[in-house]
Amino acid sequence: MADFGGWLMPIDYPDTGTLVEHTAVRESVGIFDVSHLGKASVVGAGASEFLNRSFTNDLNRIGDGQAQYTLMCDHSGGVIDDLIVYRHSAENFFLVPNASNTNAVVETLVNSAPAGIEIVNLHEKFGVIALQGPHAVKVLQKLQIDYSLDYMSFCNAHISGCEVILCRTGYTGEFGVEILPTWNEAEKVWDAIVEAMQEFGGRICGLGARDTLRTEMGYPLHGHELSLSITPVQASANWAVGWKKGDFAGSEVLRNERERGASRVLRGLVCTDRGIPRAGMHVKNSKGEVVGEVTSGTFSPTLKIGIALALITPSINLGDNVEIDVRGRNCSAKVTSTPFVPSHVK
Repeated sequence: MADFGGWLMPIDYPDTGTLVEHTAVRESVGIFDVSHLGKASVVGAGASEFLNRSFTNDLNRIGDGQAQYTLMCDHSGGVIDDLIVYRHSAENFFLVPNASNTNAVVETLVNSAPAGIEIVNLHEKFGVIALQGPHAVKVLQKLQIDYSLDYMSFCNAHISGCEVILCRTGYTGEFGVEILPTWNEAEKVWDAIVEAMQEFGGRICGLGARDTLRTEMGYPLHGHELSLSITPVQASANWAVGWKKGDFAGSEVLRNERERGASRVLRGLVCTDRGIPRAGMHVKNSKGEVVGEVTSGTFSPTLKIGIALALITPSINLGDNVEIDVRGRNCSAKVTSTPFVPSHVK
């Protein structure tokens, strides 16, 4: 167990460990308790327009019953948080921010909301359970859920007699869903899913596997690849910005940065010799000059090598060879695009 975002969270579980849990998600199915994630509602006339001014992505791209990944920036272009927005209607939205940033997201919205829009922090009103892996659909079928959701869509469903929100999202790169029961029914829902997945080789998974899985996909983690000092342009998250929509928080700074080019960009690094990169380690060019810094690094259970995400100078190109300073020893690596392994989210 370890502190994570102010919550006591499991790193891994007895008799399995991170490698076994990681492999279960890639090859069969795994379940994560991620109830530490924040939740909030934004309701009222004009909610869609208000949130479109508050977040980077364009909410006009989605309709009722769909979800969208987006970012909340401050006026300097730094990222306050990255989050998922669920659209029930143009006047009713549900937000899932990161645990440690929930208060900042809610407070920022409250301070800028026009009259008639109500923002409520629901952090401990809902649990969040992630069911991920190629056999996730078999588990849902065993739970008698009529499954027909498109990626990034959601609906209401029932598990063990409990009403839940079921969304085709996840943080592993595998086919799966995130399930939101009410807080007081979360344990009952969890137990039902755990029982249903046993015949498919399912494993209960902790934060260790969650981190190795998301790093293999190149997914950002706030505080590492995104922060108040790392903009979406630098984090190679231009796809999550509605460049053609109207102004939003930080839009002028971000548009200027995009036009002139960022001073650093997020890239993948694959080690070509032994070594496990970690956040904060320096990246060097062939001359031994520091050209960047690792933001996340791990041993890839799928590739059986060290991999990393790093912010590096744009003069370093895909395919270039670099060195990572791993505790005083240079570890050779190649610059690559992400994901490191194929995505199966759809």
